[in-house]
Amino acid sequence: MPASVRVSVITIFLNGEKFIEEAIRSVFAQTYHDWELLLVDDGSTDGSSEIARRSATEHPERVRYLEHAGHANRGMSASRNLGLRHARGEFIALLDADDVYLPQKLAEQVALLDRHPEAAMLYGRTRYWFSWTGDPQDQERDFLTAASPYLDTLVPPPVELAAHIRHEIYFPCTCSVLFRREVLESVGGFEEAFRASYEDMVVYSKIFLRHPVFVADRCWDYYRQHPDSSWAVAVKAGAYVGGSPNAVRGMYLTWLHGYLEREPIHAPEVRRLVRLHLLPYRYPRLYRVFRALRTSVRGLRALLSMPSRSLLATRSAARHAPQPTAD
Repeated sequence: MPASVRVSVITIFLNGEKFIEEAIRSVFAQTYHDWELLLVDDGSTDGSSEIARRSATEHPERVRYLEHAGHANRGMSASRNLGLRHARGEFIALLDADDVYLPQKLAEQVALLDRHPEAAMLYGRTRYWFSWTGDPQDQERDFLTAASPYLDTLVPPPVELAAHIRHEIYFPCTCSVLFRREVLESVGGFEEAFRASYEDMVVYSKIFLRHPVFVADRCWDYYRQHPDSSWAVAVKAGAYVGGSPNAVRGMYLTWLHGYLEREPIHAPEVRRLVRLHLLPYRYPRLYRVFRALRTSVRGLRALLSMPSRSLLATRSAARHAPQPTAD
């Protein structure tokens, strides 16, 4: 195996035998060839461990198998950090075991970072991939992420982070990013307290606060949607509800607030946004009252904006509606 490569692809997995071979094939299918693949086992109990070990045995010049001491389950952040400690590449790419790269992913991303040496990382738009099932009902469900309001440009710090806090739809998918390894190491890698949800956004936040990033209006990867993914499990358990206060978002915002208090980073707008978005978690009863009032005001505005005839008809219907009677 060569002493160094340009790209280290880190694939973490936990009981991923259903999809991991397809993920591995998508790395071997790259048109760019200066890469290594680190398969990091997070304590799997199915056949995925054997699949990964076999790939490392068959391709020792390309693939390495890693696991935690005692084949322990340590979570997604600790597993990515294990891969990072063993990586030799100038760049770090992430590929979860249920996702796939398109063939031009590494070639085009490496070229972009070479053209933009000031960028600490880059990412693009990701396809949410429902159609992998082959079910006709899933064929029209695929869509591209919004990624960022700033596309095909170098975005200064901390603009990307502020955009994400304002609107959760703006975020990089893990299979889309390419980091400079030295930057990823300089911010301390992944925060191991985040075992699953938001573990990626935590490390992005540390980079967005300090460094320019390049955001591309291109798709290089497919993010497989299936009921056993870590995100789907979190949603099913009620830990995440988009657009509403929820446990995993609250944990992330609380961490970010503490991080900003500890670190000498000048980001007043981000600090203000974090305090604002933490209000529902710090004052949940007041937030519920606020939401009820906001709903009432919106309803009143909608009523007042109705054409006069429609408004009269609504009032008339209300007057003539059957009234409830006491039992």
